[in-house]
Amino acid sequence: MKNKFRNIRKHYQLYLLLLPSAVLLFCFAYLPMIGIVIAFQNYSPALGITGSEFVGFKNFLQYFRSYQFGVTIKNTLILSLYSIVVGFPLPILLALMCNQMKTKMFKKVFQVITYLPHFISTMVMCGLILIFLSPSSGLFANLFNLFGAKFPNLMASASGFKHVYVWSDIWQHLGWDSIIYLAALAGIDPTYYEAATVDGASTLQKIRFIDIPMILPTAMVLLILRAGSILGIGFEKAFLLQNVQNIMSSEIISTYVYKMGMQSMQYSLSTAIGLFNTVVNVIVLLLVNLMSRKLTESSLF
Repeated sequence: MKNKFRNIRKHYQLYLLLLPSAVLLFCFAYLPMIGIVIAFQNYSPALGITGSEFVGFKNFLQYFRSYQFGVTIKNTLILSLYSIVVGFPLPILLALMCNQMKTKMFKKVFQVITYLPHFISTMVMCGLILIFLSPSSGLFANLFNLFGAKFPNLMASASGFKHVYVWSDIWQHLGWDSIIYLAALAGIDPTYYEAATVDGASTLQKIRFIDIPMILPTAMVLLILRAGSILGIGFEKAFLLQNVQNIMSSEIISTYVYKMGMQSMQYSLSTAIGLFNTVVNVIVLLLVNLMSRKLTESSLF
């Protein structure tokens, strides 16, 4: 303990620089957590937190017993697991491919092209998706018409929604997600490649025995982080692409929380659902972190 205080006193300038960020984090991230108590109340804005009736786990039971519980959990898990299964390995493959490019100019142009979609806002992206996938005047509909075929209305299909959601998300963020893997590949000692070349290793063998093992710890940390938000899939995109025809596949936990809290004004129920979501994410994060530490010796903590 004395060593810690001595270290703080020695580097107090750095801690002073950190202080504003710590205060902001406390005020906007931890202090609002007091509102979690609403999940255990029959909250009324007129009565406030202190005056509202305490009902225990009634709001949680109401959600667990509702029809929407199974629907929202299933849809959220499908979209999240689909995104992880497809979206986790592709940035690694893209980074490995970029790392093998010898022409610097082509490599830079390729990286810029793959990075740019990341900076498109969610609102604009959803607008583009709706325009491109329009069955009457969309880009793909016109291409299908050239061959005398009819383009299906994917946005009105409950079964097609998950594919539109996941693959458009991958297209938008694939290049950006590969940056951290490119950074890990750039940090590999060149002597490994030189020794492999002397031993007669091919390009694929270098990727298999040098690149992949070296970036595996980074990949596992990112996988843990993605698994930790398995029920926390984004609200904006699902809500903007949602309609009456695809709602059986697009109604996820976050959109249901919004409808209960902001539209139906059931604040206690929406808070209970959000708290349940957070607790499940934390449990999954701890389990995946434990498994990763035992299997690969790589973990967050």
